[in-house]
Amino acid sequence: MTAFADRVEHVSISGIRKVFEAAGEDAINLGLGQPDFPTPAHARRGAIEAIESGRADAYTSNKGTPQLREAISAKYDRDYGLEIDPADVIATSGGSEALHLALEAHVNPGEEVIFPDPGFVSYDALTHIADGTPKPVGLRDDLTLDPATVEDAITDETAAFIVNSPANPTGAVQSEADMREFARIADEHDVLCISDEVYEHIVFEGEHHSPLKFAETDNVIVVSACSKTYSMTGWRLGWVVGSNRRIERMLRVHQYGQACASAPAQFAAEAALTGPQEPVREMVDTFEERRDLVLDGLTDAGLEVPTPEGAFYAMPKVPDGWCEEVLERGVVVVPGDAFGANGAGYARLSYATGTEELKEALEIMAEATRAVR
Repeated sequence: MTAFADRVEHVSISGIRKVFEAAGEDAINLGLGQPDFPTPAHARRGAIEAIESGRADAYTSNKGTPQLREAISAKYDRDYGLEIDPADVIATSGGSEALHLALEAHVNPGEEVIFPDPGFVSYDALTHIADGTPKPVGLRDDLTLDPATVEDAITDETAAFIVNSPANPTGAVQSEADMREFARIADEHDVLCISDEVYEHIVFEGEHHSPLKFAETDNVIVVSACSKTYSMTGWRLGWVVGSNRRIERMLRVHQYGQACASAPAQFAAEAALTGPQEPVREMVDTFEERRDLVLDGLTDAGLEVPTPEGAFYAMPKVPDGWCEEVLERGVVVVPGDAFGANGAGYARLSYATGTEELKEALEIMAEATRAVR
């Protein structure tokens, strides 16, 4: 008799998808985790030119085209002063595949993976798929991850911990001091730190810091993507950066499961990274304006909301029944417990939607708040 693998039976359909399926066709959707901007024209042209010239017809190198990996390497030098060998980069099918490779290559059956709760839904699922043991840990009141909490959770069975800044679902940004501590913890405990930096350029206060810059060993790897920075979620192009020995192990998973990232997407990503960056700055400025609008609206409605310093999410504390009431009134938000048990009593809303829609949604959420109190 056939049966299903435990690793799949332990994974359920995302709570985000459940909310979308329950929403009406005309609902204002504040649940989407993708920018509402077009992919920059120069990135699209990069793909079109590659397709028309025939350069996108064949497999690329398993790691990705040399030109793309050189562009990624140059990006880390330009943005953070980090020297990354292009040979130590794998272009992946989005940041999610990069996370998958990192866990598959470093987690043995039963080993623990520590990650933030509330946190990105894939952390728990991908840990199960790697036959690991999820170990979610709570956040500070400002929804950042405390390095001391991570360090206290480490045992002899811990394989890795995940840091996400700017964070989904909270919009929280870790400080430089925190990132230095995460690097120290990885070094001193000989545990892998997986730094999920997909939202790295969407920061409103201060700047993004990576633990990779502060690590003294090769115990930090970085996952990132074009998805959020360049509004390229559908292109499915991400990457993972690490030491050569780690990259070579992750490549063993990638080459058999994926072979290579989509060739047209690789050429688009190369153009995005090497071309004008003004579209990114314009998008981030718009997100910051919307963030302020949302904070004011939620606060005026009487809700407590930690100030998100990056990404494009806000995560207010909400009364019982609030998410259901909001959904019934035609606004899609995601209950906080979709992102982990510690998310109960919160809701995630995305402000990656038009300003007029946001204003209408905020009025509806204010009415819903009055209704459930």
